[in-house]
Order: sequence, then C-alpha cells, then structure tokens
Amino acid sequence: MTLTFEPLADRPGLEVIDQIERQRYRIHTPTPIALREGATDVFQYPVGDAVQIRTRAIELPTVVMVYVRDDDGTIAAEVAQFESETLPADDYVLDPLTQIKTYMRVEDTAIEVTVDSERTRIEFDSPTDLLIGARSQHDRPAATVTTTEQPADVMAAVETFGSALKAHDPERSYPTLRGHPPAIEMGDSLDIPTDIDSPDTGVTLELPPDLASIFVAAPLSYYLGASLVPASEPRLTTDTGFTYSLDTARGFESEVGRTLKRLFFLDCVTRTEGFHQIDLHERAAIEPYVDLDFESLYQRPLAEQVATYLQVPYDVIEDHIPKWRLTTHIDPVPANAEQLPYVVDDLAIVRTHQQQRLNQASVPAEAEAEFTRDDVITRAASSETGTATAETDYVEPQAHDSLEQAWIGDSIPIGASKLTKAAFEHRLDRDTNAEDITIRVVQNDARMDEERQLVDEVYGTRDDLPFDVTVHDNLTTAELRTVLTTDAEFFHYIGHTEHDGFVCSDGKLDVTTVDSVGIDTFLLNACNSYNQGLALVEKGAIAGIVTLNEVLNDGAVRIGEAVARLLNCGFPLRAALTIARGESILGGQYIVVGDGSVTVTQAESGTPNMLKIETEESGYTVKMTAYSTDNRGLGSLIIPYIKSIDEHYLSSGTIGEFSVSESELLRFLSMEEVPVRTENGLHWSTSLSLDMIM
Repeated sequence: MTLTFEPLADRPGLEVIDQIERQRYRIHTPTPIALREGATDVFQYPVGDAVQIRTRAIELPTVVMVYVRDDDGTIAAEVAQFESETLPADDYVLDPLTQIKTYMRVEDTAIEVTVDSERTRIEFDSPTDLLIGARSQHDRPAATVTTTEQPADVMAAVETFGSALKAHDPERSYPTLRGHPPAIEMGDSLDIPTDIDSPDTGVTLELPPDLASIFVAAPLSYYLGASLVPASEPRLTTDTGFTYSLDTARGFESEVGRTLKRLFFLDCVTRTEGFHQIDLHERAAIEPYVDLDFESLYQRPLAEQVATYLQVPYDVIEDHIPKWRLTTHIDPVPANAEQLPYVVDDLAIVRTHQQQRLNQASVPAEAEAEFTRDDVITRAASSETGTATAETDYVEPQAHDSLEQAWIGDSIPIGASKLTKAAFEHRLDRDTNAEDITIRVVQNDARMDEERQLVDEVYGTRDDLPFDVTVHDNLTTAELRTVLTTDAEFFHYIGHTEHDGFVCSDGKLDVTTVDSVGIDTFLLNACNSYNQGLALVEKGAIAGIVTLNEVLNDGAVRIGEAVARLLNCGFPLRAALTIARGESILGGQYIVVGDGSVTVTQAESGTPNMLKIETEESGYTVKMTAYSTDNRGLGSLIIPYIKSIDEHYLSSGTIGEFSVSESELLRFLSMEEVPVRTENGLHWSTSLSLDMIM
C-alpha cells in the first residue's frame, strides 16, 4: 500500500510532505493522526514539516543506507546493503539516505532495519507512532535583489548570496544545507529586500571593483557567507587577523577556484565529527599527512576553520578532492550578473577568460562524403530558403578540470553548454508533481528508422518509473506545433532542421512563430538545430541537446541511442551529452542549450554513475565515476554495493578502484543499468558479456 497524505490546511512545507509520498514509501497498516505540535524541532536536524502516522513497518522499494541515532544524536547502528540490525526498545531517529532528506522518529520502541538487494525495510515490535519529517532542497530564490550595472552595486548584490546557507559549520558542505541564492535583476538603483539576512561569518573577500573579479569570486563568497569589500589587491581575511592572498603566480581565477575546492573538501572531512560520524575514505586517505585535529576543528568558528584549512598544502589533498561538477565560463558584462545565482547554486567554478572568436564551427572532412541529416534538402534550396544563424560568432571556452563545461554570453560555445536566464526561470516553473514521465518521439524521415527503433527499446524500460511514450511519424507543421505545445518531460526529434525551422511534410515550422511550448527537455537529432533549440528554450523549455552544423547519420544514430539510454539511467542532460559525444567523430557538433543540469528521470541508486572495467590476474578491476545531480550535489556520499567496501566516498568523479571476483562483478552489474566503458567502447551493465572486457 502506498501512503497518501491528506491536506492538512495551508501550512508551509506541505509540498515537502507531497514529495515524501512521491518517494513511494510503502507503509503497512497506516493510520495518519494529527500533526504534532513542535514536531519539526525533535529531529536534531532542520526539516520543513512533519507528519505523524501509526504503523507496524515502513518499506522503501530502493536500497539505501540507514543510520539509527539515539536521543543524544549518537549513532546506534548503520545498516548497509545485505545487512540487518535489531535494536532494543528506546527513542530513535532513523536517517535513510533517500533522495528527499527524510528523518523518522520513534519513542520507546524496538526496531529492526533490513537492507537486501532490492529494498529497505524498517519494522517495529508493535504498531507504533512514527513521526516523519523531511527537508526539501531550497532550490529556488527566496528573494530578488535589484542592482545597477556599477561594480559596487553588483558586489553588494553578490554579498547577499550567503543568506541562503542553512548552516555555517562544516555541515553546509551537504547540498541540502546550501539554499538557492537570491535572484539578481538589473535596474536603475540598488535594492536589497529587508528580509534578506546576510550572515556574519567573520570572513571577508577584498576584491578589485570590477565585474570579472566579482563574478569569479561569487561561489567562494556564497559558500563562506563572506562580506565583500573593494580593494586594489584580492585577498581573503578573517576577523581573527588571518590574511590569504588570492593574487598568486597561478592567477586570480585559478587561486579562487583552488581555495573554494580546498575549503569545501576539508569541511567534508571535518563534518565526520558532526551529525554523520561515518567512515569516510577521503579522511582516511589524508589524515596521516595533515596536522589537523578534526574533532576540535569541528567545534571552532567558521573563520578559524578557514584559517586552519588554508595552511594545509593544496598538493597534499589535491588528488582526493572530488571532481567538480561544473566550470562556467562567463562574459563579464553587467547583464550576465542575472545568471550568477543559478551557477552559484551549483557551486560551479566561474572563469572569465576571453576566448578567441571563430567564424564557424569546424566540421571534420569525413562529413563531406557521408550521408548527413540534411541530404534531403539540396544545397541550392538550403541557401535560398535558409537563414543565417542568429549569432554569427563562436567561442571555444578553455576546458577546465570539471566533469562539465558551460558558457554564459552571446556567442555560440563549442564544447560547452550555453546557459540562458530564460532556461533557469522556466526550471523554477516546472511541474515536479507529474504522475507520469511523458516522452514524445517524432520521426520525420523514414530513412532514420534505425534510431527510432533503438530509442523505442530504451524509453520506458524502467519498471520503477511510470512512463508515457508516444511516437509520431511524418508530421505536418500543424501536427508538430501541437506536439511542441503539449506538456511533456522530453521531446526526441529525429529528422531535419534548418536554421529557420523544422522540416515537415508540408513545409517548415519555425519555433519563433510559436507562442509557447510545453516540453521541458529535448534532443533535436538533426543538422543545424541550434537556432530552433535555442528558440524552444526561449519559448518555455528548460534545456535541450542541439547540433551546430551537419552531422553524419550513422554517428547521429549512435549519439541518439546513447543519450536516450543515459537519460533513462538518470543522468542530467549535460552529463549525458558529455559521455555520448565519444560515440561519434562529430560528437563535438552537439551542445546543450539551457539549464543542462536538469534530469528526465532519477537514477535507481540516487547517483548516476559510469563504470570502467578491466581484467586482472585474479578477477576484475572496477573504476566508478559518479555524476552530481541537483538532488545529489557536491558533498553527497556514495558507497558502492560491493561486499569488500565498508566506507563512504565523496560523490562526483572517480570513486576509487575496486578488485572483484567474477561472481561479485556479475551481481554488481545486475543491480542497476549503468553505462560501462571498456576497451571495446560503451556498453550497458545489464547486457554486458564478460568476454567484451579486455
């Protein structure tokens, strides 16, 4: 039986309770009772709201680690996969590591927690009053700051970002304790709402009063809740008298990025002395080489922690810092300040290096003699009826040491996604309560049936998710307009586009002529689809994958299948394309427009990951690469369900190398479909034959 909560009147946080229901808890013999007065204060952690029910057991249809704490907050048990723990009657708070941060409290009750290969079950010795509290991510701006184009005003606006932090100790390295910064809007005067309460953490960033410096320092300022003041030389200072220069031989931008990574990483290690006293792989790796008393450090003020962290040599910890999710390259002009809160919310590294503009996106010579997806349109017709791209220059941001790259500016980026303010705003309006995941596939050329057949086999194969998949063939302009304006989570287009429209059976449909669209995300697997994709975002979509030029049909099929599978596995759009690009020589012709952090589905395990498997003398070596999502951002924990592993890892990037036997590997591969990279290319775990591994 699935628990459904009845509305309890207009109370803040009821959206949180709805999200609990959407987690698909199975409650046995539930009897909802009145919301307990003051319930949100009894979990030892912040929650948005709580509800009390009476039940004998609660079951999650997923495998998650469960922490059990006593009334003092001390861990009484931690239960991982293939484990079971029974505890005597007492007061307990249960902390399952679910997508939505959820806590459960019982009083004077004996409990049994069991995690097997498919589910997590919590059982009580008798029908028990169970208090369930949840904390949804603060994933939208709580206020809007208006600023002028003057650097001093922009600096004051950025200084408000720290008001979104829910903690000022190392616990803020958990993503659910970092709220969304206030939005920024350009105007005629500086206006900071009075209800924005910026913290006093004792940390100040002194910065040159120019937009480039302010933009680059914004994520660091946010994470530290720092004050910002103009100065001739950039540096970090604390109220204890500590000073740290941000103007080094590495350059200001590199130093700011390294400083953010160092402080964040050491917070992740220090927090193991806090609420979650777990065995963390990274702590064990660095502890012999750093002279830090983490237990004492956890209790000290933030400013003192910062001063202590910055005395640890960076090269001692560098190899253990999680791979950063995103580097955002930004053109430092005033209008782009409006997108800063959204990339700061992702804790992205921000860089402002100006790249050389290019006249066009290069196309490998191999494309000239191959069947491309605009071959049904003659070159002459294309030149007569097509229009030039809305933007005539390209930019190739310098790749940075992150899993994903993004660009904010007027140019068309190569090798990076193009962020737009409209995409972020549409994301805030997205309906997260849709019962089904609606996917629309349009094939407008019968010669491309191979891709359609492949994606037919992929979409909707997750038994744990409700999919509604519809396929359309050879649409007219009116029919395609209807598809685009109807609500759907994902739109997969297989066919032809020109700069000025989708090619249909009776002409072309230009999205700029459509008032608004209902699709959230999309893949336009056609030549020259950039303009139409950008128009979809401007008209209401959140993000999509487009092409900058012509693409080979064979390569397009491979990329289309890979993207479909990766999205089905829970990868964000931008990460899915980053992986899929390797499937074709023309992978570089594909980019994401809009907010590429959006996902179509959730990963079964919570964190999408890719495996690399190699043979060794007595078995196999498994290397896992984890990808951050909005629900599992930087600072999240992951523990691979391999029998020999009993410690947690910081999510994002490579999660160690593990030696496994053949039987362990087969069991691991069968748990969840994930991409597997071998010497023979990209494969999928549930259909991988071990003789494919070299």
